[in-house]
Amino acid sequence: MVTSLLPCNGAKMSKRAVKAGDTAGLLDLVRQLKATVRRRTGRDVPVIAIQEAGLDGFWIHRILELEDIESHVVDAASIATSRRKRRAKTDKLDGETLLRALLAYKRGEPRVCAMVVPPSPDEEDRKRNSRERRALIAERIKIVNRVKGLLFSQGVVGFEPLKRDRRIRLEEVRTGDGRELPSHLKAEIVRALDRIELVLRQIKEVEAARDEVARNECDLSKVASGMSMLKQLRGVGADFAEVLWSEGLYREFANRRQLASYAGLTPTPWQSGSISREQGVSKAGNPRLRTVMVQLSWFWLLHQPRSALAQWFQERVALDGGRRRKPAIIALARKLLIALWKYVHHGAVIEGAVMKPA
Repeated sequence: MVTSLLPCNGAKMSKRAVKAGDTAGLLDLVRQLKATVRRRTGRDVPVIAIQEAGLDGFWIHRILELEDIESHVVDAASIATSRRKRRAKTDKLDGETLLRALLAYKRGEPRVCAMVVPPSPDEEDRKRNSRERRALIAERIKIVNRVKGLLFSQGVVGFEPLKRDRRIRLEEVRTGDGRELPSHLKAEIVRALDRIELVLRQIKEVEAARDEVARNECDLSKVASGMSMLKQLRGVGADFAEVLWSEGLYREFANRRQLASYAGLTPTPWQSGSISREQGVSKAGNPRLRTVMVQLSWFWLLHQPRSALAQWFQERVALDGGRRRKPAIIALARKLLIALWKYVHHGAVIEGAVMKPA
């Protein structure tokens, strides 16, 4: 659905349907709209487009920019909507809402919506490696749990599908009542082990590609240097370094507030009259970066106990008598993310941090 507003139509918005993936049809429609305006007004006007960030990615945005069309990608969740319990939701209404948000944004109204900074094709492709590894690990866990569940239903415990001798041990398995595994069940488990071995092999390939990027100082010097700087810190491994860099730290941020907002680690206060309370972090940013930062914060306390950030955490928790560790770890994650950003981009050494031996 393409919603348009022409200078010659007043405030009337027109809607036209374009098939998904029909790039030629979309560009033809843009040319038709420009011709209509030229015929009615006698002058050419610039075309400004807006679209939601989502499953379509950024290829439409790049095509429009190649055609010299000013294109914007908006975070749909940042656009104000009706707070009624039941509200109408159609493609037509969504198009009108996007168009009104674009008009307000171009007028310079503050906090109308949040525009997304589209990554370059290389930056977008760089994220695939860490995301594929995460998907493969989730698939491995799913298959392993499936195998253990099948065996548990027969009274078998202690079988580890990830051990190298899994097939030998499977032949030795006996049910809880002393029988051999039923033939169909055993065949199903063998096929599951085949899938586990395939996933394990693919995980090794993905990790090898990750290590190759880290070693490739010639073609991807900025990427390699950023990841290598992160890996120099004790407690930051290759997986953490890859996700941190590819999901967020490669970007340029104007200030620390933008960085924390991108990770969804900014506070969300609720204030009305005499009521004032915190709702926790916004969780409106990159979920992968936010998850890794929380995990890394716990590792930081373990491997960097003498750093200023770790000592700040211990003092903060001690003030509450050892309680409220979870809110404190979120605050530590935000501080640590900002410190890592300054370390990678500006060379600011994290106070008290210990580096790995060369």
